[in-house]
This record gives sequence, C-alpha cells and structure tokens, in this order.
Amino acid sequence: MEKRINRSPGEKESLHAVYKVPSGDGPYVRAKHAQLVQKDPEAAIVLFWKAINAGDRVDSALKDMAVVMKQLDRTEEAIEAIMSFRGLCSRNAQESLDNVLIDLYKKCGKVDEQIDLLRRKLRLIYHGEAFNGKPTKTARSHGKKFQVSIKQETSRILGNLGWAYMQKTNYMAAEVVYRKAQMIDPDANKACNLGFCLIKQARYEEARSVLEEVVEAKLPGSEDIRSRNRAEELLLDLESRQPPSLLSNIVCLDLEDEFVHGLEDLESKWGPLRPKRLPIFEEISNFKNQLAC
Repeated sequence: MEKRINRSPGEKESLHAVYKVPSGDGPYVRAKHAQLVQKDPEAAIVLFWKAINAGDRVDSALKDMAVVMKQLDRTEEAIEAIMSFRGLCSRNAQESLDNVLIDLYKKCGKVDEQIDLLRRKLRLIYHGEAFNGKPTKTARSHGKKFQVSIKQETSRILGNLGWAYMQKTNYMAAEVVYRKAQMIDPDANKACNLGFCLIKQARYEEARSVLEEVVEAKLPGSEDIRSRNRAEELLLDLESRQPPSLLSNIVCLDLEDEFVHGLEDLESKWGPLRPKRLPIFEEISNFKNQLAC
C-alpha cells in the first residue's frame, strides 16, 4: 500500500525550495519526492507510471521517468516508454523527449537510431519548426536556467551527429558535419574532433592547422584544459606519423549518399531568419566532386 506523508505547509515550502519538489499531492509530486528527497528511484518510477496513467503532468512524468530509468541502466525500457507514450504528451514536450532519446540511444549504443533522430531535428530547425518557431528557448542545467539560440542548438546537434558518425568510423561524413558546426558556432571541442577525423583520413597538415587553433587559444573553449590537452596529444600523435603517400590521397572514401542527399534536401534556411543557402552545402558538393573516382 502506498504510504502518504503528511507535511506542514512550512515543511512543504522548504522541500520545494531545497529539492525543487513541485507543490501538490498528486502522483507526480510524490514521484519527485521519492526521486529527490527519499533518493528511492525504484519507488519514483512506480509513481511516475501512476502519474502517466492518471494524466498527471504527463509531459514531465514521462521525461523524468526515462531519466531515472537511464540512471538505473534500464535504458531499453526507457526508450520503449518514450516511444509508447509520447503521443500522450503535448507538442511542446516533444523536443525535450527527443533530447532524452538521443542520450538513451548513445548510452545503449544505438548509433543508427541516434543518427536518424539527429537528422530529423536538423530538418525541423531548417524548416523553422524548432523552438516552436522562436529564435531562442529556455533550457536548464544543474538547476539553472539559461537561453539557447537556434544557432547554438544547430551547432550542438551537428556536434552530436559528427560524434555518431565517428562511432561508425565514417570519418568523411563526420568531417563534413564538424566543418558545418564550426562554421556556425566554433569551439575547441569540435575542433579536436575535426582534427581527429582529418588524421584518420591521413590529411595531416589540415589536421595540424585545426588543432593548433586550439593550442593557441584562438577558439571559444580553448581555455578548457581537457580540450587543450587533447589537442596537444593529437599534435604529438601527428609527429609520429609518416606523410601520406600519393595513393592515400586518391583513395575514394565512401561518404554515404543518403547522408549527403539528406543534408542537401534540407530547407536552405538559417532557422526562420536566414533564407540563403548555407555555404556548407556547397562544401559538401565540392567534397563529392573531389572524391569522384
């Protein structure tokens, strides 16, 4: 039998302030209490299910339940729950559910599903349908709210997409994506990944140029010691490599046609505000021409 805890108004107010537990006494509030105050994730999941079945703050209940399931390594179950019940959620909740799904796919190694979802999110951005048509959205991290622009979100998604292609060892596709991300919103971490992709293609001088921008603190995020250390490690790795042979320069690496066509078919917009074709699409076409065998 579910145990109800009666608390004074002052105690409830204190819980809300300290643990961010919402007010009320429905199953969703009790689930958050179990999750944040009692530190009982299994009980929280049961109560989140009750909240979903009762129609109590379903948007938040489904997302929060999936996050707790992920923490308990019940990733497959969390994916199934989102796919089965997201139809009960509002339109405004779909984007955050997609973000949770991406993390779940990443954790359980579902790279193809991750790539498909990231591409779909990019299409929404280029059609002006992300953020409900607004140029920014409010996000939350570690309990703090901040504004995210379409530009930042596009670069973030591209960074995730590039990483997914790296997991499939498709370094050509990853390179194209990282170059596009750097054109939009450059940072040191993505520069390191781009440098790594170029090294894997034996394009050492290009990789050196990209990585030196991190070491010389020319990019946002270069002050992050992890990015600087990684760039320095990759540059040391370059020193031990032989110059690429002529043969390696003419090897035709397979850049997925579906990937290229998928990007080229996107609406040529910069969110709802930039109608001109993005330069990266021209770059992708150039890559295809250069790789023609």
